[in-house]
Formats: sequence, structure tokens, C-alpha cells
Amino acid sequence: MSMQSVAPTSHAFTPTKRNSLTHIPGDEGWPFIGKTLEALADPKGYVERSAAKFGPVYRTHLFGETSVTMLGPDANELLLFDQAKLFSSELGWGPILGLLFPKGLMLRDFDEHRVHRRALSVAFKSEPMKSYFTELDKGIAARVAQWRARPGEMLIYPAMKQLTLDLAATSFLGADIGPEVDEINRAFVDMVAAAVAPIRKPLPFTQMARGVAGRKRIIAYFAEQIPIRRARGGGDDLFSQLCQATHEDGALLSEQDIIDHMSFLMMAAHDTLTSSLTSFVGELAANPDWQHKLRDEVVALGVAAGQPTSLDQLNALPLSEMAFKEALRLKPPVPSMPRRAVRDFSFKGFAIPAGTVVGANPLFTHHMAEIWPEPDRFDPMRFTDEAQRGRHRFAWVPFGGGAHMCLGLHFAYMQAKCFARHFLQNLEVSLPQGYRAEWQMWPIPKPRDGLRVLVKPA
Repeated sequence: MSMQSVAPTSHAFTPTKRNSLTHIPGDEGWPFIGKTLEALADPKGYVERSAAKFGPVYRTHLFGETSVTMLGPDANELLLFDQAKLFSSELGWGPILGLLFPKGLMLRDFDEHRVHRRALSVAFKSEPMKSYFTELDKGIAARVAQWRARPGEMLIYPAMKQLTLDLAATSFLGADIGPEVDEINRAFVDMVAAAVAPIRKPLPFTQMARGVAGRKRIIAYFAEQIPIRRARGGGDDLFSQLCQATHEDGALLSEQDIIDHMSFLMMAAHDTLTSSLTSFVGELAANPDWQHKLRDEVVALGVAAGQPTSLDQLNALPLSEMAFKEALRLKPPVPSMPRRAVRDFSFKGFAIPAGTVVGANPLFTHHMAEIWPEPDRFDPMRFTDEAQRGRHRFAWVPFGGGAHMCLGLHFAYMQAKCFARHFLQNLEVSLPQGYRAEWQMWPIPKPRDGLRVLVKPA
């Protein structure tokens, strides 16, 4: 299929009227604000209370619009696998991400999404991944060495945020980006913060205004660099790979497409991984028995401290991967996933009209006691082959599913296991006496106080 035959996705829709959904049980709350404040204050508790009262399909009113929440693995499969192409990701995520990350891969649908995903997949093939890994390994080793040299209490979330941002800049933009890296990083920080800011217009002195300014800086940088990278050819970083990427008909990605995809991928690789690795470290600190098991696994690799890691060695860390998966279960980096129905459909006996915003909720599914006994307990053994065999394939969905499953999930695993190798080999982590972190669970989980941990040389 040539690019000329794939028009940009555009769905005409009329938002559903409140009275068209009154046959679905639920509580829309106060006029105008609906249940938004309650949901923001305690996203997990709000969904669990609503499910207990109304069942797995309920009506609510969030962010100015009536919507329907659908819970459980079957709902995840319907919305995310979407074999019948009933749901638009673009129109679900657009109000949240559209102003700052327009036309990223998650904001494209159906044939347009398939064509762009295939073009981008070249940057996540074996050879480029090996190159990214070399830079990741060096960057993680250097940062962990810095932490080891300063034992005592540290805030792990901001430290992890800076690490993942630096790693994304190096792996995605190239090790020789130069002095502009700090300015580029600041622009991305402002864009990500603005994506979830309560004020959605770029009014003066607001976070959204800073985010829009950051996007302008990013656009200027990429627009200047694309012809340079294309003329130079080669390059092992993701940006250089995308500058050479082509569609099925041999046409290069347009400059605007590269800018949109790079902006989105940088955001996705940075913020969600910051959340996941912070959660991973927090669970290691709270569960010293598992920390010791994972450290023994790392030591058994027989790699001397300071020596580079190989990809084959990462494959010899099954317990570390299982522990990372369990951290993703407890605090999925994308706890809710919006879609908008483009056609009428039904689920569990309820007719839902086209135009309705519908939402899957991985955070709820990941804590269903009938699937995950003692759901709040950290137990990596939930991810043995035997334990997973009888489980619904959409019971664990931290990376989404179907056509929109995260393109960078193997990159995430690679970075997490590389981090586990260096962190566990060099550091021992624990929580201060009597300390319990409080987490903000939406839109991306993060500890409200940065997550205090104590580190010392292992």
C-alpha cells in the first residue's frame, strides 16, 4: 500500500448526549465538574468504588464529558485488541496529548497507524537495538557509580527521571548531540508536564504555555537536523534511523512525520519508564528477600563490576524480568486507556452509541483478587510460565494490546534488566524506618514525595 492511498485518520463524530447513556448504571456527579475531582484525588479507589456499586460497566462524567468505563480482561480485549476496528485511539488520547504530541503513533488509527508503525519498526530491529543498548549500558553504569559514591538517603524518582531523560537523549538523538542536550531535555520536561496540566490552553505563565514553547523548540531542532542526518547517512541512534526510514512504496517519512514521531517516542520512553523503574526500586527496597534473590541472580552472571553487559547476559535474568513485570502490575505506567467508539457496539448487554468515550483500566484489572490473589502483595512468581498459562491474555496489559501495543516494549525490558544488573551489583536499597511512600496514580504513577530510599554499597 502506498502512502498516497492512506489518508490521515479523520473520524467525524458528535459527542454523545447525556440522555443517550442513561440506560447504563452510574453516577455523573455535579453539573459541569462531574466526578473529575473525586477521580483525580483517588483514581484507584474511585474506580473500585464505582465497580462495587454499579458493576463492570458504568457511566460517569469526567473532564467535561459523559463516558463509559469498562472493566476487566474481556473489556481490555474488546477495546485494545479491537479486531472489528470499533474504537479510535486518536480521538481517545487527542484531548490529552493532541496539542503537544500530535500525530504520534498512539494518535493514529487503523490503516494510517499500520503504515506508520511498520515504517517506525525499522528503528526497533535487532541491529539498532544493539546500538541503543551499548549506550544504555554505559550511561546506567556511570550513573549507578555516582549513586554508589554518595551513600545515604536519596529521592529515587527525580534521580530516575534525570537518568531516563539522559538515556533517551543519548539513545534516541545520538551520543554526539552536544551542548544542546540540556535545552532539548528541558523542552521535553515542559512538554510532558503540560500534557497533564489542569489548564488546557496555553495562557501566559501556565504550564501549558511552557509546554507549547517547548514543542516549538523541539520542532526547530528536529527541522534543522533532519536534512543534516539524511545527508550524512548512517547513524545508530533512533533519530538517524527514522531519517532514513521509508514506507512500503519506498518514500521517506516526511519531515513533519519524523518530528511528530520523535517527540512522541521521546516522551513515551522517558516518562513511563521513569515511573516503572521507580516502582521497581521501591519494591526492591520494601522486599529485601526478593532484592537478595535478584542480586544473587546478577552475581551468578559472573560479570565483574565495571565491565559492560551483553544482551545474552540480560537473557539470563529471568527473575529480574519477572520482578519488573510484577512492578508493572502493581503500578501500570498507563493506568487508564481512553478510546472513542466510531460505531455503535454492545458489551455485557449494554448498547453503547458511536461517539462515546470509553475507557479500559489496567490499574483495576491488575488488582482483581479473582485473578491476582492478595493483589497488593509483591510476588514476581505470578509471572512464571506455569502461573501465566491459565490466565486471560488481557489480564496484564501495562503495554496495551492489539495494534497499539507499545512499539518500544522490548526497549523497556532491555533497559530495565540492564538497570537491574548494575543497580543490584553495586547497591543495596532499603526504606527509612517507618516510611511509606504515597503515590499519585494518574495520569502516570509517581511518588508524591519523590520516594525516599537509603542506598549503600552492596
